[in-house]
Amino acid sequence: MENPVIIFGAKALGKTALDIFNRNEVLVYGFLDDDENIHGTEIGDISVVGATDNEGFTKLIGHKCEAFVAVEDRTERKSLVDFLHEVRNVQPVNAVHPSATISEEAHVGHGNLIAAGVILQPFSKVNNHCLLHAGAIIDTEAELADFVQVGAGSVVGAGAKVGESTFIGAGVTIVGGVEIGKNARIGAGSVVIESIPAGATVFGNPAKKM
Repeated sequence: MENPVIIFGAKALGKTALDIFNRNEVLVYGFLDDDENIHGTEIGDISVVGATDNEGFTKLIGHKCEAFVAVEDRTERKSLVDFLHEVRNVQPVNAVHPSATISEEAHVGHGNLIAAGVILQPFSKVNNHCLLHAGAIIDTEAELADFVQVGAGSVVGAGAKVGESTFIGAGVTIVGGVEIGKNARIGAGSVVIESIPAGATVFGNPAKKM
């Protein structure tokens, strides 16, 4: 990546993204965050330069800078991605930790965070704007739709399909072949052994609707 990056979001996820870009020797221009209390502060040696709608900085995106959206709230993340698509005509870049293992046969879309120790097995598919936290495993032929969040240490089994905007907590096991509907939520430590309908919240071993 030749251009520097502006990171949207300066909380924990933004700090994770900063570490990834630093490790990949990608220059971070600054953070944009809507919390006025942290404007003008520094994270590492990178400044929080303003809000996410600060035109003085957003106008650089697509010309002199790339963008990465490091916001966990999916509604806010979608809004920022839409802004980058519709106003700046750009796709957010990926942030991929150098310790991640990604098969040459895996597919990775745009705007994803792939943290330390993540494994993407052959023919797995991670679409766009997903958050894969440390140590997550996406097994062979498993598929994540857009805006999926996978917690640290979770395993998405071979051939499983996870619908858009699904939240998977830390330490979850999703057995191979199941289908998870759009906007589902899976509590930390759960073991999912059967398909989950759209919008459902499940928890436990085996995971049951709450």
